[in-house]
Amino acid sequence: MFTGAAKLTAATTQSNAQCLQRELNWLAQCIELRLHSYFQQQALDLLRQAPPPALQPSQGSYASFVCQRQLSANERLLLLLALAPHLQPQLLDSFFVRNDNLGRSFTEFGGALTKQHSGFLPSAETAAFLLAGADLALRLDVMQLLQPEQPLRRDNIIQLQHDSADEPFLSARLCVSAEYLQLFISGTRQKPDYNSYFPARLLTTPLGWQDLVLPGALMAEIAHITGWLEHQHTLMQQWQLSRSIKPGYRALFYGPPGTGKTLTATLIGQQTGADVYRIDLSAVVSKYIGETEKNLAAVFDQAQARHWILFFDEADALFGKRSQTSNSNDRYANQQVSYLLQRIEDFPGVVLLASNLKANIDEAFARRFQAMLYFPLPDVSERLQLWQRILGSGVALAADVDLVYLAHEFELSGGAMTNVVRYAAIATLLRGDNALRQDDLLQGISRERRKEGMMV
Repeated sequence: MFTGAAKLTAATTQSNAQCLQRELNWLAQCIELRLHSYFQQQALDLLRQAPPPALQPSQGSYASFVCQRQLSANERLLLLLALAPHLQPQLLDSFFVRNDNLGRSFTEFGGALTKQHSGFLPSAETAAFLLAGADLALRLDVMQLLQPEQPLRRDNIIQLQHDSADEPFLSARLCVSAEYLQLFISGTRQKPDYNSYFPARLLTTPLGWQDLVLPGALMAEIAHITGWLEHQHTLMQQWQLSRSIKPGYRALFYGPPGTGKTLTATLIGQQTGADVYRIDLSAVVSKYIGETEKNLAAVFDQAQARHWILFFDEADALFGKRSQTSNSNDRYANQQVSYLLQRIEDFPGVVLLASNLKANIDEAFARRFQAMLYFPLPDVSERLQLWQRILGSGVALAADVDLVYLAHEFELSGGAMTNVVRYAAIATLLRGDNALRQDDLLQGISRERRKEGMMV
């Protein structure tokens, strides 16, 4: 894992740009040599005639990355080919040459076109032509270099983007990930943003474990998850448990809404230094065959490379029980569940699922959880702690406010109490006052109970 990222200074920005320019000049030389030898039908030892430039880590973020990763010359050319459309798109214009015999472009050059970009976008086929020419043995080596388990793809540095599953392997667009493009340009890593191609959101919180009020037994179960994250290398490598234990950790959080499931997932990431991404199920699930699997694959692939924690809220919507097969829609829905089951089982990271009802989760998933944690509604003493912590020391309370009474009389979750305090605070300010009254809190409680369909 590359750890040497640091924001570039003005001096290192210049050095980084000069380094990238030398690399792109090398790429242009390699393209020229390959095209010349191909059309002249001459043998070519590409890397002997165009050896890669020497790099020093001090030359900027790109050079530091290449040196630390010890990339081979072929890996560098793959990376540069993916970077070229962003940094020097005209460098690839040579591939637009047409085959006069057929009146069309050369199939062996690969490439892709989009509506917005007028330049040549390289594909894996372009990479195979550059590195192998017409040599089939070298072409097979390139195909091996582009397999998912290879470092450039395993760590999501470069991506292969297919339009459909039945296309030839090398027809996929060759792209550099947004995270590493940002790294090579500025020296900083860009966290992915939510969009139609990335249906997940980063979870953050200003709160800490001291703000989470849960039973002691539940906190002990949570400690096992953080323990796995902090000591998995020791368990799997030093203790050699990888022979009998599959990598990864899967846990189900279940219980009433507002009892701390999402906050717990966020705090686990906060403690262990791992980003927690909540999967947007509405964006993942598609009525089109294959799209749901494609959407999820994109998230799982990036999560594995970046060591994220994946959090599926309201998981029963996606991981629910498989139905009896009566039509094609049922069969497809069951295929989705089976696909998810396999991806989660093979995912080497941590997956947390949250559901209001344990019974809604498919039993095939349940058997594969390492932990199933029940988040109950808080008891009286826990409710009193929650009232005190949510209100904090910055909120002025009128003399009639009785938190002990509220804790005894009203069975509310922590999430519901937060909504009550929000309502009471707004009501206080609208009244022109600066202290919350008992009546403000009681009205907020009434609103929450109505929302939950309870008698007031």
